[in-house]
Amino acid sequence: MPVVGVLTAGGDCPGLNAAIRAVVVRVVAERDGRVVGILNGWEGLMEGTVRPLGRDDVRGILARGGTILGTSRKDPYLHGEGLASVLPTLEAEGIDRLVVIGGDGSLRTAARLADEGVSVVGIPKTIDNDIAGTDYSFGFDTAIQVVSDAIDRLTTTAEAHHRIIVLEVMGRTTGWIAVYGGIAGGAEAILVPEEPYDLADLAGRLRRRHEAGHTYSIVVVAEGVPDPSGAETLAGVDAYGFARLGGVATVIGPALERLTGYETRVTILGHLQRGGTPTAFDRVLATRMGLAAAEACLAGASGVMVGVRGSTLTTTDLWEGCAEPRLVPADLLAQARWFFA
Repeated sequence: MPVVGVLTAGGDCPGLNAAIRAVVVRVVAERDGRVVGILNGWEGLMEGTVRPLGRDDVRGILARGGTILGTSRKDPYLHGEGLASVLPTLEAEGIDRLVVIGGDGSLRTAARLADEGVSVVGIPKTIDNDIAGTDYSFGFDTAIQVVSDAIDRLTTTAEAHHRIIVLEVMGRTTGWIAVYGGIAGGAEAILVPEEPYDLADLAGRLRRRHEAGHTYSIVVVAEGVPDPSGAETLAGVDAYGFARLGGVATVIGPALERLTGYETRVTILGHLQRGGTPTAFDRVLATRMGLAAAEACLAGASGVMVGVRGSTLTTTDLWEGCAEPRLVPADLLAQARWFFA
């Protein structure tokens, strides 16, 4: 009788419930198949906080944002004793296979557990779209829709007041959200961690644009972009000791105002990009990944992560998924530059 545990760890993103639903639907279709939902990520696995999940428990959750299981940034290898911290719950609940839905940090923990003998299958999720081993992660499409909608709204007020507006979006080490959102919204400039920038050059381009009669500009900045001095902009440390990035737009905005002479305002989207109803694309992608992960578990696979290449579902080694972040390719950045100020 397969007993599959499923948890969502790290930051939330749209599509998590769709993935949970798919895992449950597939596993309970097996004779005597059972799913144990682990509450609040790794914290629940460490503390034994679980709930059974059947078909009726996942009805109506496909379109819901967040996660019915809850999540946290607690990690058994950083805040506990690794395998010894989670083994009691696995044994007490009879969990013989584990599905971990998480980003690169959560997948790294899953890979370590797999190396120590736990049967683990990973599902990549992040709005940043930067996990190696897959072309897309669910949550990304929803995030860029939020960004492009925000740019549409900011453009009208920027145009009315002849302002520059600097929009900060998520993206700690990569600029996928900034690039896709910026292209979709028609931004005049996009600053990403993958490429250095010259603020004086940007200011000159914006000045020329305004002098030519286009008296407003939208500049999209990924939160991981260094400030003009090259330093990270930190927004403190979270409850688990992880550094929080954010606020670089509040440095770049005033600097652009000084250099251009044009009134500048700053908007930081923050957690709006993570919340709310997932797009149809993310619902389908998360469903397909959840089904693929359940199939892999039932087939006895371990130490693997499901992913997608083009439109084809794949499995790769978990360690590949938590390798170096997948950067925005140079050719995509070059395409975006055709539309800059």
